[in-house]
Amino acid sequence: MKVVFMGTPEFAVPTLQALIDHHQVAAVVTQPDRQRGRGKKVQFSPVKEKAAEYKIPVLQPEKARDEEFIQELETIAPDVIVVVAYGQILPERILNLPKYGCINVHGSLLPKYRGAAPIQWAVLNGEEKTGITTMYMEKGLDTGDMIDKAEVVLDPKETAGSLHDKLMNLGADLLLETLDKLEKGTIVRTKQDDSQSCYAKMLSKEMGRMDFSRSAKELEQWIRGMNPWPSAYTTMNGKTLKIWDADVVSYEGSEEPGTVVKVTKDTIIVAAGEGALALKEIQLAGKKRMPVQAFLLGSSVETGIRLGD
Repeated sequence: MKVVFMGTPEFAVPTLQALIDHHQVAAVVTQPDRQRGRGKKVQFSPVKEKAAEYKIPVLQPEKARDEEFIQELETIAPDVIVVVAYGQILPERILNLPKYGCINVHGSLLPKYRGAAPIQWAVLNGEEKTGITTMYMEKGLDTGDMIDKAEVVLDPKETAGSLHDKLMNLGADLLLETLDKLEKGTIVRTKQDDSQSCYAKMLSKEMGRMDFSRSAKELEQWIRGMNPWPSAYTTMNGKTLKIWDADVVSYEGSEEPGTVVKVTKDTIIVAAGEGALALKEIQLAGKKRMPVQAFLLGSSVETGIRLGD
């Protein structure tokens, strides 16, 4: 099957690799090169790096609706266009171009968590399971008919980062199953129930700020959902404190949320709106990420101080 692949981040790379191994990838479409980091060096997207490894032609339009770009796709005449976290809305002219349509690999069990950050929100909201959905693309945002699904049960300590890695590999396998059905004509299309949908908006750095008035359970989920980016953070004695891991513990006291209520040799316990958080792994500004036990060997933390002040 002649495929045009559209994707940008690391999440899309395993699916591209699977297509390279099993199909004819005629071209790869990814976002334009961007300047990144303090040195403002131009960096290729992970998808472009993989395409370059196999000398596959790469197209990088500023806008997917650019006439010259669409004409290039029409010249290629792919059987199918596969889209994984590309980062742009496709016009109808592209959606209607391939013989088998445009197939999207989405990181949730649709119709739940449509949008840009389905993996993170599954963790943030404490979902017990999530997964991958392959679907036909249409004008709406992640609203097309579903094809195949694969589920993953979240580990009690699942982070957005660990779930990302599980789903990106699962997505590659599921996409191959979907394309096989396309070729054989055995696809079963299932319409989404819009009443069951929710939107997974993109994360921002500010969203990582801890609100200790929330329950300890919610905060612990927030820490995992913000890991690795933008990371959950607060302040301690005027310095930014990133929190990478914490456990929920019971607390019946009356201290204000955010107050350090107990310090042991291997944890710092902080009151929440309900219950408390036992901090297990932290990173104070200017220091390395480390277990609290190691942090306390070189720093003292007094009970009674309030994080976030």
